[in-house]
Amino acid sequence: MHIRDFTHLSISAFLAYRLRSLLTALGIAVGVASVVLLTSIGEGIHQFVLAEFSQFGTNIIGINPGRATTHGVSVGMFGSVQPLTLEDSEALRRVPYVVAVVPAVQGNAEVEANGRSRRTTVYGVNEDFPEGFHLQVAAGRFLPADDPDSPRAFAVLGSTVREALFPRTNPLGRVMRVSGERYRIIGSMASKGQILGVDMDDSVFIPAGRSLALFNRDGLMEVDVIYREGAPVDEVVAGIKRILMSRHGRDDFTVTTQQQMMDVLGSVLDILTFAVAALGGVSLLVGSVGIFTIMTIAVTERTGEIGVFRALGATRQQILGLFLGEAMVLAAMGGLAGLVIGVGGAQLLHLFVPALPVHTPWIYVLLAELLAIGIGLMAGVLPALRAARFDPIEALREE
Repeated sequence: MHIRDFTHLSISAFLAYRLRSLLTALGIAVGVASVVLLTSIGEGIHQFVLAEFSQFGTNIIGINPGRATTHGVSVGMFGSVQPLTLEDSEALRRVPYVVAVVPAVQGNAEVEANGRSRRTTVYGVNEDFPEGFHLQVAAGRFLPADDPDSPRAFAVLGSTVREALFPRTNPLGRVMRVSGERYRIIGSMASKGQILGVDMDDSVFIPAGRSLALFNRDGLMEVDVIYREGAPVDEVVAGIKRILMSRHGRDDFTVTTQQQMMDVLGSVLDILTFAVAALGGVSLLVGSVGIFTIMTIAVTERTGEIGVFRALGATRQQILGLFLGEAMVLAAMGGLAGLVIGVGGAQLLHLFVPALPVHTPWIYVLLAELLAIGIGLMAGVLPALRAARFDPIEALREE
């Protein structure tokens, strides 16, 4: 049997039973569309989260009190032995390749100014914070390089807090209260927006030394070390550990690089994308049942046709290939329709819901189509084997 005849017979069988073939292909199309749409959403979220997480750069090392690490993600403050101090953070400036060190304390407090009040997030940081975390000052200046233990009572407003407390007034030089304590406003930040759900604009920045007393803490929540781009991260980590070990006398802290955090986060998001792809793949299995059923019926209906082919000299392998080809054509056409629906649906979803990140991973598109063809092949095996085993005389007698 020539390839041309084989192709003609496979397509003519598809066209002879249009409605039945269409419904069968529809089952595969729904499965492929589900895989493409769900993986587009999963991959979109994956890229969005990693992009948000890396806004601060990838040359940051986080240090938390306590020696407790699980797969590279620190939960150190729950197992603290000795707190991290402002003196520790200042000592870390001696580490080779380090360009900035940011001590961090965070809490929630009531802020009052200009006859207005607002409850917001208060960050205790130092003068390195804007450089380390890629933030811009819109007006005035950021916190100056004061004595860490007794800094002046200065405050810098996030853009949301500035608009809430001083909607039509310049806040620079004005006095505000943070949990009842007086602070002089020396600057306001440019809008940064939300990062992983955290609104950096709805915040007030004060010196870390004052935030310790404000939130009644013995030590820092975290120290972030920013090192020079391209520097050997292992040497920086070794220098951090060496200095803190000499100061604490023991290994009672957790050092986590930005790359470690992103690797763990990427692994979790990869599993999420694979999981939603597998969920969509269930629909493909349902479609394979449809192909199996239709091909079984087709073999029964075309018994006489099989007998004629066999009487004219068609081999069992050719009959087997003919019915397998028909099953694959059904699956391939359904798969192509599913790709169009899935990719188009993903783009329409992003158009109507711009906040939802959508990115179609073409590797999953290719795999979905190959899987659809493979499913068609597997679903058609048993009916095709049955057709190939027909005795030509018995098949003609049934006709």
